[in-house]
Amino acid sequence: MGEEGTEGTVHLLCLAATSGVPLFCRSSRGGAPARQQLPFSVIGSLNGVHMFGQNLEVQLSSARTEDTTVVWKSFHDSITLIVLSSEEGTSELRLERLLQMVFGAMASYRLIDSFLGDSELIGDLTQCVDCVVPPEGSLLQEALSGFAEAAGTAFGSLVVSGRVVAATESWWRLGTPEAVLLPWLVGSLPPQAARDYPVYLPHGSPMVPHRLLTLTLLPGLELCLLCGPRPPLSQLDPQLLDRWWQPVLDPLRACVPLGPRALPAGFPLHMDILGLLLLHLELKRCLFTVEPSADQEPSPEHRRRLLRAFYTLVTASHFPPEPGSPEKVEDAAQRSQVPRACYLVSGPEEPGMGWRLVALQSGPRRLLLLSAQSPTHALRGLATHTLHALTPLL
Repeated sequence: MGEEGTEGTVHLLCLAATSGVPLFCRSSRGGAPARQQLPFSVIGSLNGVHMFGQNLEVQLSSARTEDTTVVWKSFHDSITLIVLSSEEGTSELRLERLLQMVFGAMASYRLIDSFLGDSELIGDLTQCVDCVVPPEGSLLQEALSGFAEAAGTAFGSLVVSGRVVAATESWWRLGTPEAVLLPWLVGSLPPQAARDYPVYLPHGSPMVPHRLLTLTLLPGLELCLLCGPRPPLSQLDPQLLDRWWQPVLDPLRACVPLGPRALPAGFPLHMDILGLLLLHLELKRCLFTVEPSADQEPSPEHRRRLLRAFYTLVTASHFPPEPGSPEKVEDAAQRSQVPRACYLVSGPEEPGMGWRLVALQSGPRRLLLLSAQSPTHALRGLATHTLHALTPLL
């Protein structure tokens, strides 16, 4: 299993579908923005071969060379997005989902560049909202609902480091990719005490911008409201903030360190677990952390790459299609034969050598674990026990 995101270059091209005129190009190398651009002749050739196929009613979606993966995708017969990646282990699934997220983020270069770089989040790949579990979620939920109503909007959320802590029912009903893009955008912006930011919702309102109001309650923890022309930002005065948030100041403080950890302090995880990804495929939410046993190898960046690559592998090859994905299971007989668990051993099988990854699906939940010490025969039991413990949280 190759690890996605290791040293390599990613080029993203956006062209007019009919004329082939380049609209913008973005690049990254080793997870950081890069100035390197493809020659115009290469851009023209990549678009030309795609258009040639379309003229023959052949859909060219992806191609591989010895060291590069290329994916094409057209949207609304208006624009064509092309991505080329020379990163080791890059999969078509990851690049296809990258293009879907980029199309939803067309109004923000900052957001697009964040998808090309290394991120602590995983919603760009899973298309589920990155979440954290606060220790006193019911108190925060009550305060958020009351504040949003007082401000005159049904759409509100608390976001820490790009992850949703709590949200109103209307916010959770936002479709994909809006629900993923909005907190990701907030996490990608430089810190500010308050913002009044215009946003286009790819499905909900692609032509008319809404306003995303953000207020920093504590460093790294932001209150977000999605609204129309009203209320003005000045209406959200300190007295209104104090009325709703001063009584829950301690629960708010407990949320600040939750960003990379995702789980409440003291949550019982087995000592062999080095990272986990829990998805609720119907709610389109996920918990992702590589913080357990942080003093052990591998590094957090390496753990994220391992889990991202394993997610891509099991999603593309082993488990049934996720709700809303274009892939379809053909019949009931095929559905009954899909696996519910799988594992992968990277390196020697002796405990303490190499890495072990296990995936388990139960109903709408899918759990991926990274371990270094557990013997292979114990992986499914470890995953089953962990999923049982995490189920009340998501």
